[in-house]
Amino acid sequence: MSFADLGLIPELLRAVEETGYTTPTPIQQQAIPVVLAGRDLLAAAQTGTGKTAGFTLPLLQRLHTQKPLHPGQRARIRALVLTPTRELASQVEESVKTYGKYLNLSSMVMFGGVNINPQTARLRQRLDILVATPGRLLDHAGQGTIDLGGVELLVLDEADRMLDMGFIRDIRRVLALLPKQRQNLLFSATFASEIRSLAHGLLDSPAEVSVTPPNTTVERIGQRVYPVDRDAKKALLEKLIIDGQWSQVLVFTRTKHGANRLAEGLDKAGIPAMAIHGNKSQSAREKALGEFKANRLRVLVATDIAARGIDIDSLPHVVNYELPNVPEDYVHRIGRTGRAGAGGEAVSLVCVDEHKLLADIERTIKLKIEKVVMPGFEPDPNAKPEPLRKPQQPRPPRQGQPRGHGQSNGQGQRPATQGKPGGQGQGQSRPTQPRSGNSSGNANGNSAGAGAGAPARRRRRPAPRPSGNV
Repeated sequence: MSFADLGLIPELLRAVEETGYTTPTPIQQQAIPVVLAGRDLLAAAQTGTGKTAGFTLPLLQRLHTQKPLHPGQRARIRALVLTPTRELASQVEESVKTYGKYLNLSSMVMFGGVNINPQTARLRQRLDILVATPGRLLDHAGQGTIDLGGVELLVLDEADRMLDMGFIRDIRRVLALLPKQRQNLLFSATFASEIRSLAHGLLDSPAEVSVTPPNTTVERIGQRVYPVDRDAKKALLEKLIIDGQWSQVLVFTRTKHGANRLAEGLDKAGIPAMAIHGNKSQSAREKALGEFKANRLRVLVATDIAARGIDIDSLPHVVNYELPNVPEDYVHRIGRTGRAGAGGEAVSLVCVDEHKLLADIERTIKLKIEKVVMPGFEPDPNAKPEPLRKPQQPRPPRQGQPRGHGQSNGQGQRPATQGKPGGQGQGQSRPTQPRSGNSSGNANGNSAGAGAGAPARRRRRPAPRPSGNV
């Protein structure tokens, strides 16, 4: 089957051909005709299956060939794509521009962690397609700078991750701003019960497609476990990278602090590395990702949320420096390699603390992963497990909680203080709570009283502890 067989118009076929793709993937073969027919869609597709093109191509065609469903006195946003993270939002909007280059349609990406004013100015101009994270979108809605009354096509991308991150309330608030008559597309890695519940209230007699059985790993990815003591993990990782001459490695840690510490340690050992996580500024995240994609950076250390939406062709190696607490996240992690038909290798460094996590993963993927003991790194048989520190998920805002003016953290959530855009600035501080309503946070997440009549002398506060947030 070719893309022409799917009923795409010549302008889109030309753009697809210029990208080098000739044959649609299974999710594209099933999803594109459904969307072109105007039906609602519930689609299950793992990362790396081509799902982004599966909805951007038919979305572009429908907007180009159909008259506006909700015409107004001025141009309105006709398509809204909601994503859980900034990186995924940027990736989707890049696909919209790539495939829509020969169509007279305009698009914009919107997320937190950056100045809100240029976004406000852009919203005053003609805009057909908006790709956004929930938090910043609701910031604009609260300030009255956005009109969603003309949306005729809604896409929820990676809906499972949005639910995991606590965005259900934000999603419902966005849905309340949209016209009832519209086409809805919901994409998820699995058809978990929470996803089906969301789909039941959102979709109207949807077509249902699934190209990957739930919670299975991509068969072409080679998986291996190295048993190792927790204190020897960094040395083993360095050996694997150097001896294997790995030139491009994506490494996952459980926490932001762990990502920073590992990246700094690798860099000092002569292995160029940078960390990417929610406390990094948007410019820092874009720089690290750009250097990594261009092969100028050997190792990118990431947390699960920050890595969502990273799309790198032919990424050869993924390393689980620490196993995730949720088995399904293991599937998402290793899916960063082995994309578009290419091979890849996923390595996990497992200490005694993580034996139960490994057993849960193997039970979920229905596969016993090969275990290899590296000479010189044999784990201590008498080692005792320590309790794992679980990463904290972002909390959804409470109902009725006032939102600020554009200081969301890029995953659609509000930061704890009004510090630097995109987080706490330093990335290794836990914000302390103000003692009164007249306090405001500084860039490091500490609060300082600002109320009139505050005592001149203040009690010293304990130093902030490292954050365990991802």
